[in-house]
Amino acid sequence: MSEAGIFEHLRVDKDGPVAVVTLNRPEVLNALNRRLLAELSLALVELNGNADVRAVVITGAGEKAFAAGADIGELNALESATAGAEQARMGQAVTRQIERMRIPVIMAVNGFALGGGCELAMAGDVRIASENAKFGQPEVNLGLIPGYGGSQRTTRLVGKGMAMYLCLTGEIIDAAEALRIGLVQKVVPLADLLGEAKRIGTVIATKAPLAIAACKRVIHGGAHLSLDDALELEAIEFGTLVNTADIKEGTGAFLEKRKPQWSGT
Repeated sequence: MSEAGIFEHLRVDKDGPVAVVTLNRPEVLNALNRRLLAELSLALVELNGNADVRAVVITGAGEKAFAAGADIGELNALESATAGAEQARMGQAVTRQIERMRIPVIMAVNGFALGGGCELAMAGDVRIASENAKFGQPEVNLGLIPGYGGSQRTTRLVGKGMAMYLCLTGEIIDAAEALRIGLVQKVVPLADLLGEAKRIGTVIATKAPLAIAACKRVIHGGAHLSLDDALELEAIEFGTLVNTADIKEGTGAFLEKRKPQWSGT
């Protein structure tokens, strides 16, 4: 895995089986420029290929922002519909990459998560927010719509009506409201945020890795299918896991009242 120093806009640290990726442009509230997105994509490829890493936490540098949005200067410089679509596809590719990783990604939202920052957070498998976190899709204030998946993931996470409300008004909501509507799963004090995210990652790291990866596939993949097709996907993944060494170890450990020792095979 690359050393954190090779990145201009990221820090990557490993704590046992949990890797922490920190968006590191605090002077601009960790705004997502193209360089940061490219570095994030590279870091995630390396972490996903590291068998010792069992969960990833993504957070922002400082206490004010997770990511305050896309880089407005870069958006202002876009000169054609083609360039705009390419910009959107770059952000969409990173968010899809997160969903397709074999390991879970926990978003530790430590402040503003607006526009592209909110879209990045929504791509995570678990979202934990600090009490000072703020969420929103204010692109209409710039004459735009969400471009990194925000219109679609908001709809899937909180429903069509709330997605319409957030995207049409551009209003910003606090952590308590984000928890109420299901945008995040937990809210904790800022001082506890990273520790809680790493705790969750460590819990996940104790589970069977093939089963964890399969959980991601059936939940992300099944969310867009009919119920019958999603149930078939679940059955296929269930059957595949039955043909692994880990199920024998897991069921055997349960019957023998001991902790399982996963091989990932």
